[in-house]
Amino acid sequence: MRFLFAASGLSIALLAPAFAETAKPSVQLVPHRAVYDLSLLRAGGSNGVDNARGRIAMEFGGDACDGYTLKYRQVTILNSSETGSNTLDIQTATYETGDGRSMHFKSTAFRQGMIKDGEVDGDAKLTPQGSLNVDLKQPKRKAFEAAGETVFPTEHLKRLIEAGRRGDSTLSVKVYDGSNKGDKVYDTLGLIGRKIEAGAATASLEDVAQGEKLASVARWPVTISYFEEGKADRMPVYTISFELYENGISRNLKLDYGDFALKGDLKSLDMQVPSPCQR
Repeated sequence: MRFLFAASGLSIALLAPAFAETAKPSVQLVPHRAVYDLSLLRAGGSNGVDNARGRIAMEFGGDACDGYTLKYRQVTILNSSETGSNTLDIQTATYETGDGRSMHFKSTAFRQGMIKDGEVDGDAKLTPQGSLNVDLKQPKRKAFEAAGETVFPTEHLKRLIEAGRRGDSTLSVKVYDGSNKGDKVYDTLGLIGRKIEAGAATASLEDVAQGEKLASVARWPVTISYFEEGKADRMPVYTISFELYENGISRNLKLDYGDFALKGDLKSLDMQVPSPCQR
């Protein structure tokens, strides 16, 4: 199960020196810890979910010089009049190099306290020719390649922010995040809304988002749909919506799994001072 937290930026090294003085600063993602409370946004479909609650806790760190780390945990309790209570616990840890060329990932999914599908553990890298090479250690040893430009989650996040800065309304890229059994690349379509300027407040802002930490940062409404590779003309397997701040923090989450959807409210936020990395 992937998260909002997919993205990346365009390399300013590709810009001609003559334009260096007008180039916008590169995206700088702030290290932070965030907690979101989950509740049921929409029920329906055949799974019989009547109520849901849970929590997302994530810790993002690093920079473009040392690479980026993400520890993510989502615990969701689904209640159904047909099947009773079902607790899902997903724990993920990733490391991406600062240049966006390689990633190590490890995740475990629990259902009712028992490991659901085993662990996923592996490494992925992008070749100079642009293809993706994946070496899986768990759930079973497997290596595979995928053609076409692919980005990892942090790189995807940066690109969403760059697209918002340019005023683009869409971003379509292939994303590999090591989710599920680690054997799929997803086609994604990101829809980016009009920029919400720093200081703009709405009645729906959580208390945390109204504080000094985020008041001076612009943001964009974003919706990302994930499709099985080559099937972008069909229904997405997963859709996430959120407001993305220019420093990489997100609020107002909506996680749509098709049969039901969850809402995530930002409840706590601990921001750290970014390192002086100049990439």
